[in-house]
Parts: sequence; structure tokens; C-alpha cells
Amino acid sequence: MKVYLKVHTMDETETIACCDEELLDQELIEGNVIIKISNHFFGGSLISLEHAISILKESSNFNIVGENIIEKAIDCKILHKKGIRVINGVPIALKMVF
Repeated sequence: MKVYLKVHTMDETETIACCDEELLDQELIEGNVIIKISNHFFGGSLISLEHAISILKESSNFNIVGENIIEKAIDCKILHKKGIRVINGVPIALKMVF
């Protein structure tokens, strides 16, 4: 299984954007909530799910979208089930440490 992962750096703070491969360039709409899984934000390197998890384990900030990456993050205790929101049937999660 593969995911797209991109690292964004601003003022020495890194945020990891990661999505399941098949979700890139899709838009999730539910009511007034719109999530754009754009190539600009998520379209970094196409890597294995396991490699992505090893990067997310070290990250203080991330934005992840998709059933595969979310399920693996929960299994690896990077994320709790209660931290997930489902938009149009697709799970998403954010982690931000200030």
C-alpha cells in the first residue's frame, strides 16, 4: 500500500501532510465543509505505508486523510479513534502540538 507524504516547513515548524494514494486530487464535501486533497498540499513523495508511519511517529503536527493511513496510525497508537472525523465517508485527522 502506498501513500503520498509531503513535509511543509514554516518558521522551523514542520507539518506532515499524508493521504492514501487514491485520494490525491479529490475533494470531499459534506454540508459546508470542503476538504481539498490537492497535489499542492499532499502531493509529495509516493511512499510505503510503513515508511509514512515511521515519519508520522516523529511528527508533532500532521494532517492525514484516508482509510489506510488512519487505520495504520490507530494500530500504531499515533492516533486515537476519537480524534477522527469522517467527511463524505473518508476519515481525516489532524494533530497539532503548540
